[in-house]
Amino acid sequence: MSEPLIAMRDVNKYYGEYHALRGITAEIGAGEFFSLLGPSGCGKTTLLRAIAGFEEISSGVISLLGKDMAGVPPNQRPTNMVFQSYAIFPHLSVKQNVGFGLRKSGMGVAEKTRAIGEALEMVGLGHLGGRAAHALSGGQRQRVALARALILKPKVLLLDEPLSALDRKMREDMQVELMKLQREVGITFVLVTHDQEEALVMSDRIAVMFEGEIAQLADPEVLYRRPATKRVADFIGVMNFLPGQAADGTLEVAGLGQVDLDGTFVPDGSVSGACSVGLRPETLTLLADGEAGSAREASGVIDEVVYYGDMTYYDVRLEGLPEPVRLSMRNIVGRDVLDVGAPARVAWDPRAMVVFPD
Repeated sequence: MSEPLIAMRDVNKYYGEYHALRGITAEIGAGEFFSLLGPSGCGKTTLLRAIAGFEEISSGVISLLGKDMAGVPPNQRPTNMVFQSYAIFPHLSVKQNVGFGLRKSGMGVAEKTRAIGEALEMVGLGHLGGRAAHALSGGQRQRVALARALILKPKVLLLDEPLSALDRKMREDMQVELMKLQREVGITFVLVTHDQEEALVMSDRIAVMFEGEIAQLADPEVLYRRPATKRVADFIGVMNFLPGQAADGTLEVAGLGQVDLDGTFVPDGSVSGACSVGLRPETLTLLADGEAGSAREASGVIDEVVYYGDMTYYDVRLEGLPEPVRLSMRNIVGRDVLDVGAPARVAWDPRAMVVFPD
């Protein structure tokens, strides 16, 4: 990464005795789509508000464009923020909402009108400038909030769970729209979300936070396939955890048998004794009757079937395991959906395993 646009060094935040941010250190580059991901209360919104200047940090440094932001108020920082509630003024029109931040800009009427029009076109609302804000849908209100933030041309746009109030279909559509918009305007987006799928879909990099700390900072593929800790693995998507025992370069996995440790991923570099072996559902495969066997195969019985249209999730009981493993299969033409109680042949590959010490 070149010179970071945002740099955070050992950032701490206390509310009385409560330690909300614990030594946060991270850098965010220009033009990056960066997400802060974690459960409620992990500190992600506190950190976003600290970047914006709405929260004063207790210690450490937050710098923007190489300048320490200590004592710099929000309106003098090269950032703008889109709040979870959108904060749209219902008594104003769409144009008036978008142009609200230009009141003290010194711009002439014609210049303001042009800037408002460009901002509305940017978010696909050029035809709705005269509409009353209270008459907008949830997705349209979200776009108005984006236009109002972008019209001031910030270096950084801060987004505090902006899609959480939308229904699933609208949220998925807006995820794509936000990604396109970010690429078009070329500014840095910092998104706060508790939705793992949203973060994986939209982000260049993700900081996973627990209890005021960054547990792992990486790109989406690394986070998903190579989680640094069992807690990160469990939080990002779905992961089966199988009991294991590591010794002398080999790994005995309950329900699956013995493999070489060299063929697995061990975040800590080495492991010995009791451990947990992680496998994602899509890395396990159901073999159909008559289908050629796999070098790695286990037999079991289907315990549960959940059909999603494009995918079917199966819970399969394997001998030697206290709980069934979950696997997913794409519903392609010619592949039948199996029933509960049916025998199952499960193929697996040690290269998909992630091994965590217990």
